[in-house]
Amino acid sequence: MRESAAERHDRLLGLVRERGSARVSDLAGLLGVSPVTVRRDVEELAGRGLLDRVHGSVSWPRERGGPAAAPAGGSGGVVLGMLAPSATYYFAEVVRGAHEAAARAGARLVLRISDYRPEEDQARAEGLLAAGAEGLLVAPGWRRPGDPAAYGDWIASLPVPTVLLERRPPAGSALDGIDRVCSDHRHGVLLAVRHLRELGHGAPLLMARDDSPTALAVRSGYAQALGVLGLRAPREVIDSVPAEVSPDRFEAAVQALRAAVASGAATAALVHNDVDAIQVAQRLAELGVRVPRDLALVAYDDEVAALADTPLTAVAPPKREVGRQAAGLLLERLGQARGGDGPEPRRHLALLPQLRVRASCGAAAV
Repeated sequence: MRESAAERHDRLLGLVRERGSARVSDLAGLLGVSPVTVRRDVEELAGRGLLDRVHGSVSWPRERGGPAAAPAGGSGGVVLGMLAPSATYYFAEVVRGAHEAAARAGARLVLRISDYRPEEDQARAEGLLAAGAEGLLVAPGWRRPGDPAAYGDWIASLPVPTVLLERRPPAGSALDGIDRVCSDHRHGVLLAVRHLRELGHGAPLLMARDDSPTALAVRSGYAQALGVLGLRAPREVIDSVPAEVSPDRFEAAVQALRAAVASGAATAALVHNDVDAIQVAQRLAELGVRVPRDLALVAYDDEVAALADTPLTAVAPPKREVGRQAAGLLLERLGQARGGDGPEPRRHLALLPQLRVRASCGAAAV
């Protein structure tokens, strides 16, 4: 299977993180790609604050405006460990927010990436503990509904304060009793559906993936939003896959959406995620369906939605703030433990997404 840019970025970040610094020419050989590709990747990752770049080399970020972070186990203050499924696309902002909060508190953040392999999460978390992490921010690499039960019990028995990130375990499970900070994706979907209804559309079609907790939450939120607003879905949810993973399945999904528009069954659609939404809009244009004239389109994630030919209205989860709030909560728990204070009630913090209105839904941008 062809490697995506996000997967290559994660490998690049892993190499730099392990080495501390590396030359761009060396990274090209290690990654098996051209120097031009690596330079482009480095430029993007440095622009996001995930790498430092100097004279043909890159290094793991230093704390801005201060000395380099102290090594684990040294005298550089509290060490926080963070386990994330990715350091690009959605989670780049979550990582950045956690890093900012840690830096403000004089703490060091150590990051490990699971690459959405939940079976490896426990070993990576143990690696963080071995590296000196005194508390953990954990976003498991779950993809499917059964993953929390299959790959989640270990989290509840961690020996240090732990905060779940962007994950909602099943109600009543052991993980439901620990701290967590999440985006309220159901509220985000409700914002999108309500906005489209206010523009005069009926219930929008949903085209969504099913390969991540966010995708599953969007699907669940869609059903809930229709119920709240008294709407009926024009047809079943259209299953989406990345075009580069399965061109045939992607084309079938676009054709199903086109048929719904042609029949008058739908005049609006919500698409998860941004990349899929941009590719859907491009393919629809080739098929004679124009956004927003023939179809009002809203994307979910707002990572690159504004960069589409017709800028896409999008639901924007508060990704960076999730990282900030989670790191702040973890530091608070560590402070309580060091001060000998009694345990306080655990917190489930849900942060509300925003709707960023652009041209693709036919409404004036705000």
